[in-house]
Amino acid sequence: MQRNAAAYLQDVIDACDAIVFALSGVAFDEYHVTRLLRSAVEREFTIIGEAVAVLSRLDPPLFSRLTHGRRIVDFRNQLTHAYLHVDDRIVWLIARDDVPVLRAECEALLAEVGDAS
Repeated sequence: MQRNAAAYLQDVIDACDAIVFALSGVAFDEYHVTRLLRSAVEREFTIIGEAVAVLSRLDPPLFSRLTHGRRIVDFRNQLTHAYLHVDDRIVWLIARDDVPVLRAECEALLAEVGDAS
């Protein structure tokens, strides 16, 4: 059974929530030295990037409404394929500054497209 665009938007929202939860009350220095925490956050970013990549193929007009859709997919590719060059400070800043914006965008789009069933 093929998933619809709403399901992928919900995946992004859930991953954003997981990142916010994981980093709640955590300072950068703690994030930087805690491998398990970094791995968890990077995994959620990978899920976000993959879901957005699928949206780009499944519903290009919807994908085009994401402010940084292409950059999100590129970030996922860097995390997955160029992991040696991942800058923890950049990941931290994206999590802190961009995740809430992405979540809000996806929530608004989800309200337009309907149920994730």
